[in-house]
Amino acid sequence: MKIALLGYGKMGKEIEKIALSRGHEIVLKVNIDNATDLTIDNLKKADVAIEFSTPETAYSNIQKCFESNVPVVVGTTGWLHKMNEVKDAAENKGKGFFYASNFSIGVNVFFEINKKLAQLMAPYSDYTIEMEEIHHTQKLDAPSGTAITLAEGILENVNSKTKWVNNTSSIPNELEIISKRIGNIPGTHTVVYNSSVDEIFIRHTAHNREGFALGAVVAAEFMKGKNGFFGMKDMLKF
Repeated sequence: MKIALLGYGKMGKEIEKIALSRGHEIVLKVNIDNATDLTIDNLKKADVAIEFSTPETAYSNIQKCFESNVPVVVGTTGWLHKMNEVKDAAENKGKGFFYASNFSIGVNVFFEINKKLAQLMAPYSDYTIEMEEIHHTQKLDAPSGTAITLAEGILENVNSKTKWVNNTSSIPNELEIISKRIGNIPGTHTVVYNSSVDEIFIRHTAHNREGFALGAVVAAEFMKGKNGFFGMKDMLKF
């Protein structure tokens, strides 16, 4: 399979390594230094594009893939206010799009555990709910896309919480997400239910970027030749 890499930072290089090890070919690598190489002609050399750039460039990169009729796998966050437009193009205009806030299989299992725990804890209003996410200092957005997905899983199942905020909060209906940027930590996400008598928490800790990169390459394999709007649940058949 021929892959275009849109974004060639640490994640892009890890994705390249895994893609090559699985027998794929990288036909285009674009970063800030060669942004003019992102043309329709160059994109059409690829079967699938993998987009891990920046919040500022992700949406325009997606549009360029759509113009080229190349399915795109996206892991960049921070642009999601435009997701409805992208979803409409994928579902109604024959474009191929795959999005995940986190491509790790372990994290996606964690998402399902988080939803189930929220369902079980929903009746017990004496528990507070808090979230914390820790990433490396080069992480460009806060909260992380993974943290937002976890928060949405809670909001869907706990009626007493109606919105998330990226700060501490004493307002009962707000779910607080505390974001920390420390060293080279690939990603740690914790959800805590706390009461005066006990505490329940679940946590996922990534040891490196390899799991994220492998998931992105497997998603690209899944998307070859596909149109429509897809995510990890489709690929993993949850």
